[in-house]
Amino acid sequence: MSADLTIILPEILLAVFAMLGLVVAVYTTKDGMASALLWATAAVFIAVGAWIGFTGEGTNVAFNGMFIEDAFARFAKVTILLSAAAVLLMSEGYMTSRGLLRFEYPMLVVLAVVGMMMMVSAGDLMALYMGLELQSLALYVVASLRRESVKSTEAGLKYFVLGALSSGLLLYGASLVYGYAGTTLFSGIVQVAEEGVSLGLLFGLVFLMAGFAFKVSAVPFHMWTPDVYEGSPTPVTAFFATAPKIAAMALFARVMHDAFGGAVADWQQIMAMLSVLSMFLGAFAAIGQTNIKRLMAFSSIAHMGYALMGLAAGTVLGVQAMLVYMAIYVTMNIGTFAFILMMEKDGQPVVDIASLNMYAKREPGKALAMLVLLFSLAGVPPMLGFFGKLYVLRAAYEGGLAWLAVAGVIASVIGAYYYLRIVFFMYFGDADEERLNGGRSPVLYVMLMASALIMVVGIINMLGVEGAAAAAAAALVN
Repeated sequence: MSADLTIILPEILLAVFAMLGLVVAVYTTKDGMASALLWATAAVFIAVGAWIGFTGEGTNVAFNGMFIEDAFARFAKVTILLSAAAVLLMSEGYMTSRGLLRFEYPMLVVLAVVGMMMMVSAGDLMALYMGLELQSLALYVVASLRRESVKSTEAGLKYFVLGALSSGLLLYGASLVYGYAGTTLFSGIVQVAEEGVSLGLLFGLVFLMAGFAFKVSAVPFHMWTPDVYEGSPTPVTAFFATAPKIAAMALFARVMHDAFGGAVADWQQIMAMLSVLSMFLGAFAAIGQTNIKRLMAFSSIAHMGYALMGLAAGTVLGVQAMLVYMAIYVTMNIGTFAFILMMEKDGQPVVDIASLNMYAKREPGKALAMLVLLFSLAGVPPMLGFFGKLYVLRAAYEGGLAWLAVAGVIASVIGAYYYLRIVFFMYFGDADEERLNGGRSPVLYVMLMASALIMVVGIINMLGVEGAAAAAAAALVN
């Protein structure tokens, strides 16, 4: 028992920290503590992330296989923790100036992160569902944090209703899998699946995949994404676009390989279809957007399509490509949302793309950093985003899905249009009187510049991410 608790110590510490934070806030000035709690939370995330990254080794299993701590889980957890810390640091100025920085915000983020860490280490359908629900329940509240805003309340409600539907699909799939496999443990399911996937088990697998596809906002389960991205406070949107996406993608990979690794042929076509639909819908639907947050929502749908392309390959290289892609995607998103948070006029946030007209004339440094990030998001060489796409395309091609790789290239070319349109506004737009005149936060400036720098410098050796992703993929696909 003590060995089991040692393995789940990071999760226990974060859960205890969240509870202590709530108790301290209740017995003090509550929201007066919010800023200190936010900084403390970010520091704890970074510390726990460093601890997991530097001290973890081998594969450790707790609670009879229900919790797996291996290189794959460690890679995902470190990425989740660091991205959550970055988003928290970025959000302080925005939340404080709009009276949204309540002590519940960082604590809900901690609980969501504990759920995500549980998801990526799940070795059992019950453990998976526990992690998923802990994450989701915290995120439903965070989405509707701006209580006086109709759009924020609508975002929270839509996310809650559709999230409940997806949880129902996932639970139904899990019950079918349990019924036909006779166990909820992935190690047991994989043995049954290797002997041949029965029709009942296949139905269970399809329902599970539908539930996961909702969490990564893959088409046709994407309908909540634009509204939630637009309605939530911008820092919350930045959080939605980063950590939960990694957790859901890692969970997807974990279940597909740990539980159904012997039945790649049965799920490969579904995964390829989710991928191709997401890439094309994301590419086409973003073209007509004028709200930058909605544009980022469709952008994230398209990017999940590329990441799913790696998973669809069903190989070690495919999982490695997906992890590398997600790490690059999250870095790009953090920088992009730092820029969006700086889009202000007279202290009010601005989300209209047209407000960036001739922005490069007034803020050449920020415009250049944003240009680098947009080129990277579009997959323009020699930015790091190009190599992320190249990785998943190669994995799909070598996995026997050449048609999917071709579709990915076409979708990427179409998607480049709406990223380059923002660049056009910034450098060649009309000289507009409605100028942005805010956004001087040093934290946001550092995040924007650092992520843009990573997109350029990272091409040298991918900052060690490639090696870590290879070890993580090898630990999962055995």
